[in-house]
Amino acid sequence: MSRTWAELLGDADVAGEEAGAEAGGFFSRLRDSLGKSRRALTEQIAAGTFDPADDAAWERLEEALIAADVGVPSTAELVRRLEARGELRDLREALVDEAAALLGEPGKLALDGRPSVILVVGVNGTGKTTTIGKLAHRLREHGRTVVLGAADTFRAAAEEQLEIWADRAGADFVGGERGGDPAAVAYDAIELASDRGRDVVIVDTAGRLHTQANLMEELAKVRRVIAQKLDGAPHETLLVVDATTGQNGVQQARLFGDAVGVTGVALTKLDGSAKGGVAIAIANELGLPVTLVGVGESLDDLRPFDPEDFARALLSG
Repeated sequence: MSRTWAELLGDADVAGEEAGAEAGGFFSRLRDSLGKSRRALTEQIAAGTFDPADDAAWERLEEALIAADVGVPSTAELVRRLEARGELRDLREALVDEAAALLGEPGKLALDGRPSVILVVGVNGTGKTTTIGKLAHRLREHGRTVVLGAADTFRAAAEEQLEIWADRAGADFVGGERGGDPAAVAYDAIELASDRGRDVVIVDTAGRLHTQANLMEELAKVRRVIAQKLDGAPHETLLVVDATTGQNGVQQARLFGDAVGVTGVALTKLDGSAKGGVAIAIANELGLPVTLVGVGESLDDLRPFDPEDFARALLSG
């Protein structure tokens, strides 16, 4: 049931083969990564310990869901759906079903144009650069040529890290002067991709500015320049959210969504987080699909998001 890179990237002819090779191992890593979140819920959803007629049991379940950062609105909706079922023979399975429904359809990268442009946003420290590098690596594995644009010109380490990832992924790299115009880097990256016939441009951006400029205004400018340079771009605006930030991640998604029109979320650092429920809050409250999920540092630990697998890894015993 796990989604594969082939499905995410539209490579239908190899999707089945890839699914068989990778699905089981990744689900195991995902389940391990969500262990802290799952253990916070286990006591309340264990078979035989939940009495639907007991108001206190519902309250304990609500508290456990909120503690896992499912959020108050999404917790209330989950409980409403469970109550509407009437008899609950298996609370755990019912929760998995309803959580998967709230997570909605998984995101899929729109890579139909040439070049297709992916704008990546998020606050510093969420793992943007690493996520971009791993995504570029996977794109190359599926035969896509890639250009990485280092539009975070306000942090010297960001450009250096992205250039290292570009080298590892066999991607072209476009940087800029320290403190220079981020929009100019995005423009140059698209131009280089067009000139060289590359398939995908991934543009990194700042998560904090070391000037008086407003971050969201700067990102909106980058987006406008991309749109002016290439009709229909950016084709994806991917927000990277650190799962350990919990409800702060929901607020980040709201702010970035308002500023730059986020189309999907990459949820990182699930390993070690007890706040995995934030994925449900983001998808349900903001209507943003979770597209990618990261459960570790290796190249294989960034994978396409599957709602049912995630719900089962979070809630099953």
